[in-house]
Amino acid sequence: MRIVSAAIAISIGLLVLAGYFIPALGGIQAELLNWAILLAGAAALMGIFNLMAVHSEKIRRGAASSVYSAMLLISLLATFAAALILKPSHPAMQVLVSGVIVPVEATLMAIISASLLAAAIHLLRKRADVMSIVFLVTAVLILAGSLSLPSGQIPVLGDTLRPWMTKVLSLGGARGILIGVALGSLTTGLRVLLGLDRPYGGK
Repeated sequence: MRIVSAAIAISIGLLVLAGYFIPALGGIQAELLNWAILLAGAAALMGIFNLMAVHSEKIRRGAASSVYSAMLLISLLATFAAALILKPSHPAMQVLVSGVIVPVEATLMAIISASLLAAAIHLLRKRADVMSIVFLVTAVLILAGSLSLPSGQIPVLGDTLRPWMTKVLSLGGARGILIGVALGSLTTGLRVLLGLDRPYGGK
């Protein structure tokens, strides 16, 4: 069974890869990619059901975090029902997104930024080398570049330094992360195609 699973995975991966170079295989490639999208959607739906089951069990057992589980389930079901009834383009849904979801995402990003700065300070206390200092200074500059004076119009770092930071430092770091992710994905894909890794159940 493991050999059959490996053969199916490798052959499908090679067909999708060959579709980029052989136009005659474009139809097969598109069909396989559509299947992958459907399977990914089904997996996401199963993940949502599993999330609901886990938190429902916490509520049933009366766990210490059952209040947060109840809030999560109520928010999830309310948002899902509103999207089904009102449709995403409805003005009420736009208010929900701009008034609730976007502020929550911004809050989480602010928490991540503060955690990053705290991690940089902790790293500097543990290991005061050049890279730790560079990391801390970069984090402080990026955070300061996102701040504005009380008027909300004049950036703290000025109109010259701030664009350079966002377009050079931040964009360079983001591109480095994307290149690393691409190389890691390429390596993982090659290992799956060669049968060295079998994430579909084999060892």
